[in-house]
Amino acid sequence: MSDKPSVLFVCVHNAGRSQMAAAWLRHLAGDSVEVRSAGSEPADRINPVAVEAMREVGIDLAGQTPARLTWDAAEAGDVIVTMGCGDACPVFPGKRYEDWKLTDPAGQSLDVVRGVRDEIRARVEALLADLGRDLS
Repeated sequence: MSDKPSVLFVCVHNAGRSQMAAAWLRHLAGDSVEVRSAGSEPADRINPVAVEAMREVGIDLAGQTPARLTWDAAEAGDVIVTMGCGDACPVFPGKRYEDWKLTDPAGQSLDVVRGVRDEIRARVEALLADLGRDLS
């Protein structure tokens, strides 16, 4: 791993979980970690309930766009965190993988998505600690 680790968050639509995780990592780590997110079958837009849940904690997802998972993005990641993309997520030798079992926010109420948001934050904080990055 280089001095500045690269983390790729992947879910199916790249419209909820992976976007929230990437936003939390950017928010908490600043520029000490390179952050990407992608989806195996990207949606047309970010889940508006995820946008609202993140807005409540001062993070704006409104300008984000779902991106397609590419070989290059996965190959460039030191850590690849998958969130329900199953067999569509590529496996690269020598990469660190984590699979986060999280509720899919698609079609969920704001209350449910708040819970997902908070669980993602806790997991991102643990990942940062494991990468040796300071949260201050």
